[in-house]
Amino acid sequence: MEDKRQAMTTISREQKLFELEEARSTLPLVSRIVRDIVEKTERMKEAYLGIRQEAEEDVAIERLEELQDRLHELADERAGFVEELSNLGVELKDPNIGLVDFPARLEDRVVYLCWRLGEETIDHWHELTSGFSGREPVEDSFEADPVVNSSEA
Repeated sequence: MEDKRQAMTTISREQKLFELEEARSTLPLVSRIVRDIVEKTERMKEAYLGIRQEAEEDVAIERLEELQDRLHELADERAGFVEELSNLGVELKDPNIGLVDFPARLEDRVVYLCWRLGEETIDHWHELTSGFSGREPVEDSFEADPVVNSSEA
């Protein structure tokens, strides 16, 4: 039993690496989660601006505490969505625009398959250090190896 637990811990610590089609197949779920994150982020900004405006108007401390509590609730809700992404192996890069990365292997290195809310599918990848501006098309880099019919071999 001890060995199984130790093996499970080792496996759970390893980074998930996606195949292109696997990452694409998660998009229906990932897009819903990311949409929720973007919405919560926008509502957090509005709540923060509301707190600043109310503070400048010298309102009652109870009102400010109420607004701060709401901001904390929104932050907790967003954190739950971020955790959902993380549990899938997906990394949130920008909660304002809904930018996420899927770790993947390309040849002998780990790279990111890159997707942004509103994009139809995952069509880009980039090096770990280059970010969104270094995106490259996946078409030649991640195509599946041609299947060889066993009768042709």
